[in-house]
Amino acid sequence: MRKRFAVLTSGGDAPGMNAAIRAVVRTGLHLGYDVVGINEGYKGLLSANFRLLTARDVGGIIQQGGTILGSTRCPEFKLDTGIKNAQAILEAANIEGLVVIGGNGSQTGAARLAAMGFPTVGIASTIDNDLLGTEISIGVDSALNVALEAIDRIKITASSHHRAFLVEVMGRNCGYLALAAGIAGGAEAIVMPEVPMEPQAVIELFREAYQRGKAHAIGVVAEGARYNAASLAQYCNAQKDKVGFDLRVVTLGHVQRGGAPGAFDRLLATRFGVTAIECLHDGETGALVGLQKGQIVTTPFALVAGKTKGVDPNLVRMIGMLAA
Repeated sequence: MRKRFAVLTSGGDAPGMNAAIRAVVRTGLHLGYDVVGINEGYKGLLSANFRLLTARDVGGIIQQGGTILGSTRCPEFKLDTGIKNAQAILEAANIEGLVVIGGNGSQTGAARLAAMGFPTVGIASTIDNDLLGTEISIGVDSALNVALEAIDRIKITASSHHRAFLVEVMGRNCGYLALAAGIAGGAEAIVMPEVPMEPQAVIELFREAYQRGKAHAIGVVAEGARYNAASLAQYCNAQKDKVGFDLRVVTLGHVQRGGAPGAFDRLLATRFGVTAIECLHDGETGALVGLQKGQIVTTPFALVAGKTKGVDPNLVRMIGMLAA
């Protein structure tokens, strides 16, 4: 019997996950392994929801958003009993290594499985871009471009009607998308969890834009900020005369996670997937595959699991310089 590796996707879907699955399967087959797909993440692992994947099974998926393997939450996997059961199920299926594609919570689970002695490698995939061990994760670039296109379109309407818009993007605990989209989209205000901003400060920024003669004002707000777009709009509309502009709110929500991955994410996911299988093949496990200084690298789970990185302070520093 040929040796078998398995792959699962966990947590929120991200554009490029399918490209990573494709790379894992085809690289595994190239190196002489069978590759088992685990449906529905850790929940599927605990119920042995497995299927053997062929090269044809992953044909034509590189351009698809989401994940063909599916993803669900699994509270049981947070328990020691869940981890032990998962290891027993994998070993009973003659699976000798596992690739976990996902974000922070997913990699915490992968780290616990690796600590039990099961060969496990993680692939960084989350649009939040909050994983340590990688400068950028699968899905970030595509999600950012969706947000940026929306901001650009909204700006046209805002200028036509002399309005201000608050655009709420995803980011429950991390404001990277808001920060990057706000800077790239030329926003007057950027509101995120890491840098508290009072509603009055948003009013001041919009009013200053109005007084400078701008035809519009744009604020980009992370959903997890202390004041989300809805609460900011309520505050600003209560002091409409001070804002200058008529104010509207647009919430992008999950639209940022859907859709086809761009070229960057397809290539990044492919490189991550190939490296993950090569790591299992070479016996280098218990690590996360990521990108640092243009190179694909691995970082031990002990250094990244359960931790998050903050936003780049250099980007934060630019906000005040560029808003004019």
